Amino acid sequence: MSNTVMKKINLVAVVGILASLGASIGPAHAQTPEIRVGIIGTDTSHAAAFTRILNDKSNPNHVAGARVVAAFKGGSPDVEASRTRIDRFAAELKDKWGIEFVASIEELSAKVDAVLLLSVDGRPHLNQVRPVFAAKKRVFIDKPLTASYADAREIVRLSHDAGVPFFSSSSLRFVADVQALKRSDKHGGIAGAFTFGPETLEPHHPDLFWYGIHAVEMLFTLMGPGCDSVTRVKTDTGDTVVGTWKDGRIGTMRGLIQGRQDYGAVVFGMKAVLATPVPMTSDYRGLLVEIVKFFQTGVPPVQPEETLEILAFMEAADLSKARGGAPVALREVLQRP
Repeated sequence: MSNTVMKKINLVAVVGILASLGASIGPAHAQTPEIRVGIIGTDTSHAAAFTRILNDKSNPNHVAGARVVAAFKGGSPDVEASRTRIDRFAAELKDKWGIEFVASIEELSAKVDAVLLLSVDGRPHLNQVRPVFAAKKRVFIDKPLTASYADAREIVRLSHDAGVPFFSSSSLRFVADVQALKRSDKHGGIAGAFTFGPETLEPHHPDLFWYGIHAVEMLFTLMGPGCDSVTRVKTDTGDTVVGTWKDGRIGTMRGLIQGRQDYGAVVFGMKAVLATPVPMTSDYRGLLVEIVKFFQTGVPPVQPEETLEILAFMEAADLSKARGGAPVALREVLQRP
């Protein structure tokens, strides 16, 4: 038999093997079971919105691969945004989506594969995540991660010691307009950035932790980590925080207090200045895509070190305000005992 004929026979055999492998791999992959998700804290609109996107396959923003099945109500009576909304959101989860409510976080962790820690109040997050780490369940912690840098650092330590990954992020990091700005090939490299968003305050949280976190998160999305120092000026009409990065770049966020409340960003590039549309398109789908991917792989899209730097940036901004706008080095917060 000639070499040409033998080659043809071998090629046919290889194609047949690959086809059979594809047939066996395809259905198995398609049948990967949904991740069972539990919610801690039904005192935020995110509890209802995230459940709707994950559980409703007819939703145009539906994200496949995970499903909310259980919830722990939680709540903070001394926070108006929690006290006045928790019953309404809990009722929607129970009545509309058939979510099972449980009496403890330990019970929740035993029923699910992964956890969304959504409590609107950042103060209880540290204690609420302890039993989740103990149960070895991957967890997304919603903004604000905590109400202090010290608590955030302790969460990172617990995660490391337990060998259980987590991540935290504002949804604004993953909206299409911000990601398009970051990845554009037109700016030629980001030399600086300016972001803005509403700055609603909550008395139990430092100024920027409550709503200012959105504009800060966008700033770090565009600039990356590496901020060296922070200077802040705040009046009754607005709030401006200027960060100087270690490579000399400057990033600025403005908290909107008076006037129109929109989100947006500008990058100052080596080749062009680009901006998001105003008003900017924002939704939760991009964040939930990343959350489901994280639950599946265990690889966080935002590293804990960057999240800690974001919180240090916001605490340093508070120190700068208290010192009349004097620059504050981030290491002053990062190196606290």
